[in-house]
Amino acid sequence: MHKIKTYIIYTAWCILLTVFAGCKKYLEQKPVSGVDTPDTLPELQGLLDRYSRLNINDPGSDEISSDDYYLTTSDWQSQNEQHRRMYIWEKDNLFPIPSLEWSSAYSSLYYANTVLEAIDKIEPLPATKADWNNIKGQAYFLRARLFFRIANIWSLAYDKSTASSDLGIPLRLTTDFNAPSQRNSAQETHTLIIDDLKNALGLLDIVPKAVTRPSKPAAAGLLARVYLSMREYDSCYKYADIAITYKNTLLNYNNSPEIKPTASFPFQPFNAEVIFYSLVNTPSILLNARAKVDSNLYRSFDSNDLRKTLFFRSNNNGTYGFKGGYDGNIGLFTGICTDELYLMRAELHARAERLNEAAIDLNKLLVTRWKQGTYQPYFFNSKQDALNIILTERRKQLQMRCLRWLDIKRLNKEGYNISLRRIINAQEYVLDPNSLRFALPIPEDIIKMTGMPQNPR
Repeated sequence: MHKIKTYIIYTAWCILLTVFAGCKKYLEQKPVSGVDTPDTLPELQGLLDRYSRLNINDPGSDEISSDDYYLTTSDWQSQNEQHRRMYIWEKDNLFPIPSLEWSSAYSSLYYANTVLEAIDKIEPLPATKADWNNIKGQAYFLRARLFFRIANIWSLAYDKSTASSDLGIPLRLTTDFNAPSQRNSAQETHTLIIDDLKNALGLLDIVPKAVTRPSKPAAAGLLARVYLSMREYDSCYKYADIAITYKNTLLNYNNSPEIKPTASFPFQPFNAEVIFYSLVNTPSILLNARAKVDSNLYRSFDSNDLRKTLFFRSNNNGTYGFKGGYDGNIGLFTGICTDELYLMRAELHARAERLNEAAIDLNKLLVTRWKQGTYQPYFFNSKQDALNIILTERRKQLQMRCLRWLDIKRLNKEGYNISLRRIINAQEYVLDPNSLRFALPIPEDIIKMTGMPQNPR
């Protein structure tokens, strides 16, 4: 344990200095002598169990930029300058200096890379082979998950026809601070994420000791999410189906003991739908007393739909805040759950014109969301009818999970022409479909330190 603490303190200091920039001026000093590198399986597992670093510290700028909420002018004015600018999709200066959201995400990646470098130096014995596999699989999963979160914020929607030349993100695959940071292509970025997740899927346990650790259903579920963002629908279906095969539990919103309807936050953390647990360290701009739920979205819930009371709290002034996250507190859930899997598989059935199967998956989910005996099952007559309903239900069920930004980007590539609008001080701000601003600017201090190309605006 002493070795782990010493190593973490030292690496955290190095990360703070370099911000993963490969900036030479910070590398002239020799490392502190006598620093121990984790070299046993329990020590490596200890690094991966850093809950505060790897489970509840996700970047959340995609949710700030999205449209499931709005701010009043007074609430907007109460925010720091960067969040005010981010809310109205300004072209630059969206992150403070130092750029903590970017550097924190890459700092977390350091843990996964440390494990992947160290574990191959440990010979797996028959008695430890299962643990060796699982630890390596966890590291692959965590690295892929972080790269995907970063890519969703700082790169545009994946487009197969241009991916080899489109800007992706820096893929730091080493703990070597001397390695310079440079931007990989969108194709390289997504290939690495998929390769890591497929490696993880082959190594992980089916049932983890806790849902804060990755597992086979988590890897399959995240693969499905990645392929959905790429509009690789056959592959999305394949892995959503695999994940459901591993875990298909759905909460019954009528009577689940894991739901406390009168609580400030009704859903208990680690509930039966959760496959992998992760959160955004929620910024003040998204707290539910401030972030008002889109009024059209709120009105789209039927009075017999239990989500209308479980997901929303009245502000006693005609507006509502969101309280339905699977954290059981103010955190915004970004993990993998079975509800998302059923919605993905329903959408993919519809896209393949398997309309009966699409209805079965959607109905299986929604009957658990409505007051018992009131739900009327869907029957689809056309592919477009099915997609319209499924995508509507996807937005309703998965709001405030850092998925809406991803959905807007990939659906606009399908021609949905979703534009976003904000009104502040009676002035309207618009983000047009497929705008270059759907890739947030990389923090200016990182661009200055590394010389990487900035996202075009």
